[in-house]
Amino acid sequence: MNLNRILKHLFYPGWWLRRDFPPQGLSKIEAAIAASEAKHSGEIRFAIESSLPLKALWRNEPMHERAVEVFSLLRVWDTEDNNGVLIYLLLADQKVEITADRNINKVVQQADWDIICQHMQESFKQGHFVEGVIQGIEEISKHLEKHFPKSSSDKNELSDKPVIL
Repeated sequence: MNLNRILKHLFYPGWWLRRDFPPQGLSKIEAAIAASEAKHSGEIRFAIESSLPLKALWRNEPMHERAVEVFSLLRVWDTEDNNGVLIYLLLADQKVEITADRNINKVVQQADWDIICQHMQESFKQGHFVEGVIQGIEEISKHLEKHFPKSSSDKNELSDKPVIL
């Protein structure tokens, strides 16, 4: 149990989510996902959570564990080619985690995801939340274009709309 983390999450103002990600910003992210997916057969989801629930805080749930939980909740794993990617942002911690399905993990290393997360977090520290997410989508897209080229039979299997938890 980490008391400082619990307090930070309990008192994190939920309205900051709308400040940092206004509706027009969420629309830009949705458009960036759609534009990215036009170049490859991968599926990208973006989920944002202002703070963790008390139960998760009490257990001191690691960021990675929560991202895997959200990956499952949003059924990102439920694509025909097992090529879904989740970008999960936890605002209270100002951290981002990228979780990918098994076929992507065969060809893209965790170190690659970590670099993209680091770039995004640098943008967040400067207050550029929407831009940081779009930059991350573009970097993820480069990996997906290389390993999962667009095919004529490709269809959009997952919604491009950002999810607010």
